[in-house]
Amino acid sequence: MQEIKIHDKTFVPFISEEEIAKAVKNMARHITRDLKGKKPLFLAILNGSFIFAADLVRQCDLELEVTFVKWASYRGTQSTGQIQELIGLNENVQNRHVLIVEDIIDSGQTMQKLLRALHEQNPASLSIATLLLKPEALQCKLDIAYCGFEIPPDFVLGYGLDYDGLGRNLPHLYRLAD
Repeated sequence: MQEIKIHDKTFVPFISEEEIAKAVKNMARHITRDLKGKKPLFLAILNGSFIFAADLVRQCDLELEVTFVKWASYRGTQSTGQIQELIGLNENVQNRHVLIVEDIIDSGQTMQKLLRALHEQNPASLSIATLLLKPEALQCKLDIAYCGFEIPPDFVLGYGLDYDGLGRNLPHLYRLAD
């Protein structure tokens, strides 16, 4: 892995493809153990989680369903503080075991809003799986059942995460250079 340039920014290697694969496999093992026999609904948050969600569901030894919603709060390298629901949930989650699959939890505001909306639909259970968590940036209390990596509040890209549309296809994670 080497330094890369995306648009006007330089990014340095952060987490390798191999480390990511190991973390995803470990999370899938725990999810399989916890949700065995419950036919969960995996609710992936677009756009960033699509690669993580695909890898995670393939590693889970479960009868499961997958659906997607699209909520956004980022523009460039910063959260706008405004959460937009771009594609809503079409599935009925009442009495379902729902696992929210997110690429990264930063402030937690988007996740908190989504959890409130889902709780109103009376699921049997709600849990969160995130590849990345920024504990120092978290502004609300969240119960995160499955977490791949806790990272500092740096801007990261790769493995589904982007900077103004680019970088999602990179197999490794990179962080913004100082």
